[in-house]
Amino acid sequence: MHVGFRPSGEAKSRHVEETSGFFRRCYYVPGDMNKPEVIVHRGRPREFCVDHALAQALRVFWSKGYEGASLTDLTEAMGITRPSLYAAFGNKESLFRKTLDLYEREKLDYVGKALAQPTARAVAETMLRGAVENVSSCDEPHGCLGVIASVACGEEAISIRDAMQERSKRFHQSIIERFERAKAEGDLPKQIDVEGLTDLLRALLQGISIQAGSGATREELDRVVATGLMMWPSN
Repeated sequence: MHVGFRPSGEAKSRHVEETSGFFRRCYYVPGDMNKPEVIVHRGRPREFCVDHALAQALRVFWSKGYEGASLTDLTEAMGITRPSLYAAFGNKESLFRKTLDLYEREKLDYVGKALAQPTARAVAETMLRGAVENVSSCDEPHGCLGVIASVACGEEAISIRDAMQERSKRFHQSIIERFERAKAEGDLPKQIDVEGLTDLLRALLQGISIQAGSGATREELDRVVATGLMMWPSN
């Protein structure tokens, strides 16, 4: 143990360093020995807003997809350096997963609202209209981030594609369970194929995203919703 004495004004304090193997513990002991304190090492504070940087990264991934978004694209949009990105968010894959969580919380909140609707048709309508609103906003990139990311095909994107498929399975299962309940309650015809109906709804949702990404107008997307609901089975 090495003990060094350092004066501080009138009082004296001790800076104690205790070394054990490769580890060193540093304590600051004030002049008043009855009030020992431990100094906790704090890293240099980040000079950027993490939430804002994450939101900017989301826009890049949403616009360019996972593979299309380079680290340069991301750091420039986020206003940070690469070391800061790695320190705050990990690597590119970790950053994307965080932006996907943000996307689901803020942009796909209509999904939870849809599943809580009293009828299967209301579930479908709320989900479809929510999707149109999401992909046609003037302030956001067009298309669905999930659909954009799911088409990633490079080797580095395998884990991303797997993660997207897992989230998609959970989404698919939640709709199936809701429609199964609707069928049990008599809201859907007894002969209805719940999984087929779920696939139809997902096809409409994906079609809305793809068409929005191709430049479809809000009017055109609303027409897709209206036509889809005309075909919706109900008792």
